[in-house]
Amino acid sequence: MESLKTPSHPKLPTERSALPAVPTVQPGQPWPLGSSFDGKGVNFAVFSAHAQAMEVCVFDPSGQHEITRFRLPAHTSDVWHGYLPGAQPGLVYGLRAHGAWRPDRGHRFDASKLLLDPYARDIVGQFSWRDEHFAGDRLHPRHMDTRDNAALALKARVVFDHFDWRGDQPPQVPLADSVIYECHVKGFSKLNENVPPALRGSYAGLAHPASVAHLRRLGITAVSLLPVHYALSEERLVGMGLGNYWGYNTLGFFSVDPRMASGADGLSPRDEFRTMVKNLHAAGLEVLLDVVYNHTAESGEDGPTISFRGLDNASYYRLPPDAPAYYDNYSGCGNTLDIRQPRVLQMVMDSLRYWVGEMHVDGFRFDLAPVLGRTDHGFDRNSAFFTAVAQDPVLSRVKMIAEPWDLGPGGYQTGGFPRGWLEWNDHFRDSMRGFWVQTAAAPDAVQLENTRADLALRLCGSSDIYQPRQRAPAESVNYVVSHDGFTLRDLVSYNQRHNEANGEENRDGHGHSLNFNCGAEGASEDPVVNALRGRLQRALLATTLLAQGTPLVCAGDELGHTQGGNNNPYCQDNPTTWIDWAAADEDLIAFTTRVIALRRQALPFANHWYSGVADALGLHDLAWLRGSGVPLEGNSWHDPQYRALGCLIGKPGRAKAPLLLLVNAGSTEDAFLLPAGVWQCVLDSSHPRGLSSWQGQGEVVFPLPAHSLVLLAAAGAGLQL
Repeated sequence: MESLKTPSHPKLPTERSALPAVPTVQPGQPWPLGSSFDGKGVNFAVFSAHAQAMEVCVFDPSGQHEITRFRLPAHTSDVWHGYLPGAQPGLVYGLRAHGAWRPDRGHRFDASKLLLDPYARDIVGQFSWRDEHFAGDRLHPRHMDTRDNAALALKARVVFDHFDWRGDQPPQVPLADSVIYECHVKGFSKLNENVPPALRGSYAGLAHPASVAHLRRLGITAVSLLPVHYALSEERLVGMGLGNYWGYNTLGFFSVDPRMASGADGLSPRDEFRTMVKNLHAAGLEVLLDVVYNHTAESGEDGPTISFRGLDNASYYRLPPDAPAYYDNYSGCGNTLDIRQPRVLQMVMDSLRYWVGEMHVDGFRFDLAPVLGRTDHGFDRNSAFFTAVAQDPVLSRVKMIAEPWDLGPGGYQTGGFPRGWLEWNDHFRDSMRGFWVQTAAAPDAVQLENTRADLALRLCGSSDIYQPRQRAPAESVNYVVSHDGFTLRDLVSYNQRHNEANGEENRDGHGHSLNFNCGAEGASEDPVVNALRGRLQRALLATTLLAQGTPLVCAGDELGHTQGGNNNPYCQDNPTTWIDWAAADEDLIAFTTRVIALRRQALPFANHWYSGVADALGLHDLAWLRGSGVPLEGNSWHDPQYRALGCLIGKPGRAKAPLLLLVNAGSTEDAFLLPAGVWQCVLDSSHPRGLSSWQGQGEVVFPLPAHSLVLLAAAGAGLQL
């Protein structure tokens, strides 16, 4: 494990020498976009297709006092550019774009507003919600507010990006072996007493040996981090004394969010993040980033002018052709980035390559990903963005995961992404919640949905969705709980959402979550209630981790974390969302560890589609059984009265002999007649740690517990637990 020491790099000039004594601007180059230091000076390149002129304003190191300003002298292919000889890293600057103020035509230029470079690697200042940031008068939005905001504006700092990676190598975990752990950098370690106080809730805290030990103990292979790009909290939240904790409101697509940096050992946020990645890689863990390229923090037509809007509103954002004063709002956050525009597409691609090439991340999860594939005619899996990724020598080799829906027309695209992309599978989520949780909620009711047929489809990679499209089973990201909604414990502890603290009178969050409180709302001392909750949590975890596809577990679910019934805690930066390590359920951790170990050793379902056809010896690669031991066929698949079935896996992915997966969502034990053979129970989710000593030989009856999943291995399977 590497310590958090300052990496060696060439000595940089002092801040006092960041600006030459007499700035003399040369034409420079239109590439790379942003500011770049070449050892002798700094090149500036800014895209704007509709600006009439572009200025660079240079500030003192604090960003409070302007030292000088100059116009970029050259203009090539919609890029304004200039070179400042003698300028050095550490130079702090902002931009002023001159052009037309015509909101009715989509143009919102206002040179009185200092703008942040979209390519900023380091952002200086603290954003505060002030009227001076709004180019449109807040009482009369069609009129300009020409007050200068420079003293309040965020600025960019020129950086010299060097980091000693010391031979860092990406783990490159195959999809078949991948187990993803979704977590928030701050919330993961903020309350962990095994992490030094100064590091808790930071990049360094996530990379601390105590954090890594937990991840390695579980057996997960990748951490999927909620957004770490520089983000802002919405004005409404700030006015209520809250903030955007999750971070899905990006402003800087190239900048690490400094709020999650500890500053340990004098590291910059960038280098602390890199050290975290290096330490996680050394432990065999991949790092995936949740990224938000569907909108920006500038909000809708009444939002502030901070960067993109002032640089070229008509290019960066999708505007209705018949009403360009407004915005297409496919994100639900006020605006939508226009990936159809080549330079906007370039910014997204440059950002992704930066995080892989310079920050060494291993892949991305794209928030509201259909936005990236929206053309003039709707979503297209062959759009420019997906084509660019497919041919890119860097990005084509990392993991790409889509949240396959947005709020625009035809926005639901589960199964519709290109081959090679992974997708969050909400069909799996809803089917598993329905089969396990809703059956427990109404055991005597006729359940017409989530029958055994639906369960079988979800267990087998959602073959109805992915197989016809020639997609691999592993491209289905199977999850029951994510950051967005109830925690696993709360899913079986609450009938109602309890989001009052969010300031929206409990109207926000999902209203139909297929949840059930198991007989008592919230925390309970009733052993019957708690026993049922435990069984359901373990059954859901086991189903997720053993099913065909790529499993995703939400941080804290493996130890029983609760958010008090808040199923939309995006604005709760407090113990509501911080994992409560002191209250960790050690049995549940041990259970999760056992199931992941079973997946790693046995890989019950291989990463290919099963046919159900028997081989020459009569062994089916996959067969489905009723409790009586006979094949499950015909209308029995859809019989809503029965919630037990068996899956005989004749050709597992890794086990050397057949496996038998049994599920029983019913409220009573079910006698299950096993196929002939010698069987050993290697997992019983009715036990708090999944343990079982059961063994049997011949056609014997197995007592399948209520609300449980059981995995049996035939003799010779070669499993070591």
